[in-house]
Amino acid sequence: MDKPYPPLYYSEYLELDRLLDSQHRKSEEYGDPAHDEMLFIIVHQAYELWFKQVLFEIDSVIALLSEDPVQERHIGVCVSRLQRVIEIQKILIDQLRVLETMTPLDFLDFRDYLFPASGFQSIQFRLVEIRLGLQSDTRLRYNHAAYHSRVSVEHRDALIAAEQETSLFAALEHWLERTPFLESDSFRFWERYRAAVHDMLEHDRSVIEGNPTLSDEEKVQQIHEHARTAEHFDAMFDPAKHAALQQEGQRRLSHRATLAALFISLYRDQPILTMPHRLLASLVDIDELFTTWRYRHALMVHRMIGTKIGTGGSSGYQYLKSTAESHRIFRDLTNLSTFLIPRRVLPTLPEDVRRRLGFVHTTDAP
Repeated sequence: MDKPYPPLYYSEYLELDRLLDSQHRKSEEYGDPAHDEMLFIIVHQAYELWFKQVLFEIDSVIALLSEDPVQERHIGVCVSRLQRVIEIQKILIDQLRVLETMTPLDFLDFRDYLFPASGFQSIQFRLVEIRLGLQSDTRLRYNHAAYHSRVSVEHRDALIAAEQETSLFAALEHWLERTPFLESDSFRFWERYRAAVHDMLEHDRSVIEGNPTLSDEEKVQQIHEHARTAEHFDAMFDPAKHAALQQEGQRRLSHRATLAALFISLYRDQPILTMPHRLLASLVDIDELFTTWRYRHALMVHRMIGTKIGTGGSSGYQYLKSTAESHRIFRDLTNLSTFLIPRRVLPTLPEDVRRRLGFVHTTDAP
């Protein structure tokens, strides 16, 4: 039976003629062809193709998490697509190894032709950051100017418009805020959890005070750190303290969303929470991998140009290294580990809550 559409040719489908004719060395244009410029172009074009796929996946996850209500079956879809992003990120990091086969002297053969172009002008990567949820006011200033000051007017407008759209962080926060199970007639989880935390902290303090291997000075220091930990827990129980930490920039997720994320993390073994926990873990992985990629990129730049300024006029290595830590987006999810308690002291869920969190099948007796 003939198919209702015409045959397709591989090269035409992938538009290879146009794709493979998109590598033009500036060094060759100026009559001094540098061999390694071809590698430089192809690696960065490959980055842009992967950024396009990452944006495609992130946008689809935002759309699914923005549904009201969010379909449970869609959480697994979100996880699988975020896992795809994670695998792409690993490729992005590995591509640096290919680029590092170019030596600093090889790069200097064509570097002067690139001014003032810079990877900082990658609009797609800026969009990836925005779609994930990086806020404009938390970005490091680029030469004391707004991050979009070095791009075209068209690209600047696109970035500003993207900031007004729902990010993955915002969609996640709204989804978490709608999490059920936190309270019921038979179960006030946070009261039970707070009591368990109090017992755990009291035990930890007694261990410090009774530790014969610590000097008096070391005990004072550890008691001080213990008190700081207790303050963090207090903010978990007190919405006003949480709001104060948000104002200081130490928290970003709402109090309700933070409690839901913690509940999911603590009871991840319950069937209905397994996939939501994988979703949260995937976002932590994405944050960590972009941090790793930024840092590895900074190390490569340091290796290639030392302490010279970047082609776009930035401080080069120092600027890139600083963004690795400051541009993390899902730090609140990473910090949830602070509030985990051992399974052995975790409040036992009442039967009615456990049944709601599980998958129960009954059959009529024959």
